[in-house]
Amino acid sequence: MITVFISLFISFLSLVLGYEEADLVFVGDAMQHQAQLDAARMPDKTYSYKGYFDGIKTIVETADYAVVNLETPVGPPPHTGYPCFNAPPEFVDALADTGFDLFLTANNHTLDRSHKGLRSTITVLDERGLAHLGTYSDSDARSQALPRIVDVKGFKIAFLNYTYGTNGIEPRDGVVVDYINRPLIKNDVENARSAGAELVCVCIHWGTEYKLLPDAAQKNTADFLEALGVDMIIGAHPHVIQPMEFRANKYYPEKQLFLVYSLGNFVSNMKTPDTRGGAMAHVKLFRGEDGKPVLKSADYRLLFTVPGTSPAKNFHVTTADSVSAPSWTGRAAEFSRRAREIFNKYNINVPETKEHMQE
Repeated sequence: MITVFISLFISFLSLVLGYEEADLVFVGDAMQHQAQLDAARMPDKTYSYKGYFDGIKTIVETADYAVVNLETPVGPPPHTGYPCFNAPPEFVDALADTGFDLFLTANNHTLDRSHKGLRSTITVLDERGLAHLGTYSDSDARSQALPRIVDVKGFKIAFLNYTYGTNGIEPRDGVVVDYINRPLIKNDVENARSAGAELVCVCIHWGTEYKLLPDAAQKNTADFLEALGVDMIIGAHPHVIQPMEFRANKYYPEKQLFLVYSLGNFVSNMKTPDTRGGAMAHVKLFRGEDGKPVLKSADYRLLFTVPGTSPAKNFHVTTADSVSAPSWTGRAAEFSRRAREIFNKYNINVPETKEHMQE
């Protein structure tokens, strides 16, 4: 009751004072390794992801718009982990139930099951009425899908999604994968602006795996996107966190830029200290009396995946400081120490939020 009252009061103030605000959250790679599939598989050969995301569901649900990188094809059996992923539809159901609004599909594993796997993923998402971006059943479908401009509490935001590659697997049978192609990106950004987008967010799969700092190609591509006037650049792929920046655009000083080089893993079964978790990025949008939308602030939370034991207990994701399983508190602390060391040294105006959810 108190939460409802506060929400209504804030909405009332927004109307009276003439401003609008919205909250966006982004998480990294949602993966399904074999141990995760084994733990989720039931005796009747269905899959249950009960409890998987309970530790962060409240955070995701309360955001006005939430984005996840779906780094696996999704379709019929056989369901497999690395190196050629294929997750069951129940995994998508669990992500949707957690509150994610947009599923990114342009990544290096999107063709693990070739064109059939790409299309099956799109079918699963479409059947559930879930928004997705980055891969398309054919060129006509891409033309119809883009520009994707989402109205988030009055803010008209264009989302775009690209990947550096697809592990050497070429698109077949007419399917389309949006690769990092500068003329294509420039055209997409211009079309989004022409179609009425007030803000442009590019979600991009790039970088060197397991490196905690961005490589030269990432920096060069980020500079290209910044010169286009992109407002948000949200990176994934390295499977570890990399720095975040919230600052003025050097080409358009009147604009703020939110740049995330890598959010790391959202959920996976990777085992090194830096790959056990990732970050959830949060950006707050603001529109004042002048009517112009701006990026007001940004912060992050550290997330950690606690493995399950097949088949008795599922994997689950929670905030890193909320891990209570005795055998995993030490490893969560080590992940957090190493991530904070990078963020504290290299982040620009992107602090860690002090709000933590309990497991």
